[in-house]
Amino acid sequence: MDGFARRLLDWYDRHGRHDLPWQDAPSNRRTPYRVWLSEVMLQQTRVATVIPYFQRVVAALPNLRALAAADEDQVLSLWSGLGYYRRARHLHAAAKLCVARHGGRLPRNFEALSALPGLGRSTAGAILALASERRHAILDGNVKRVLCRYHGVEGWPGAHAVAGVLWAHAEAHTPSARVGDYTQAIMDLGATVCTRTRPDCARCPQRRCCAAHRQGRATALPAPRPARELRERHAVWIVLRNRDDRVLLERRPSQGVWPGLWSLPEASDADTARAAARQYADLGGEPGARLDAVRHQFTHFRLLAAPLEWRGVRDRRAVADAPAARWCSMAEIAALGVPAPVKRLLLRTPAAAAK
Repeated sequence: MDGFARRLLDWYDRHGRHDLPWQDAPSNRRTPYRVWLSEVMLQQTRVATVIPYFQRVVAALPNLRALAAADEDQVLSLWSGLGYYRRARHLHAAAKLCVARHGGRLPRNFEALSALPGLGRSTAGAILALASERRHAILDGNVKRVLCRYHGVEGWPGAHAVAGVLWAHAEAHTPSARVGDYTQAIMDLGATVCTRTRPDCARCPQRRCCAAHRQGRATALPAPRPARELRERHAVWIVLRNRDDRVLLERRPSQGVWPGLWSLPEASDADTARAAARQYADLGGEPGARLDAVRHQFTHFRLLAAPLEWRGVRDRRAVADAPAARWCSMAEIAALGVPAPVKRLLLRTPAAAAK
């Protein structure tokens, strides 16, 4: 075990996070299922945000077989609001594969585990290290930041060449003993001390050997992602409320934005929206009321949605023949996987608020 690992583990024993809900279960510490679920949820998401979602999912789906047997709508509903919904669909698909091919368990073989949907080298390594004490290095965002600063690595960590250098450092520092604690420790250090902005170098156990600290460049490393201009996408959301105050929702395609979730129908402009709405409801000649615009930022673009609403419409039979469309009450919407911006819009409208 090198000095980096020794200092880190000593710090972890005194200052690390030991009470995260996926670290302990009533009968078994760090079960593979709980570790897997938490690691996928933590991809691009903070611990404080993940905790209530993790608790909600394990309460409803306490093990891998329960997840595999669940309906996709239930999985997406439990995930609703956490974002990056492809992670939920990958979890569901991976659970089914584990039941079909691995006896209902996560494989302990690195190659088989990393081949599951949504699991790459780092996440698979973290699961095996945390749940089974198998020696595998990890390189998530927190670890990249720690190693970039400690070794003074230049360049954006997402670049292939830079990632290769960081993987070499990660492999060199990962110990054979206490690998689970080490894995949690280096993630904790990045999340609580060696943070993206305003790193607390005075509390860091690695500060004396850290290149960035010695050079006064802690806030300059790692190098940021090269700037790119976010394009803006415009859409008109179609809000149809029938006489029972049910809202028409459509299931989104399996590819693209919000894959597989139930959302409002959308169109490119108001005229197209009205034509599309008439397929499902008698609008009674009404042009539709314009609601406040909804802005939502994705990784690669910004969405500006202009909702157009009709109330008390008479729904047509066309929905009965469309498996990807349904009229939903507010209670049903709460039980479905619905994108957070859409759910907020439906809940804040006067009719919904009065329910």
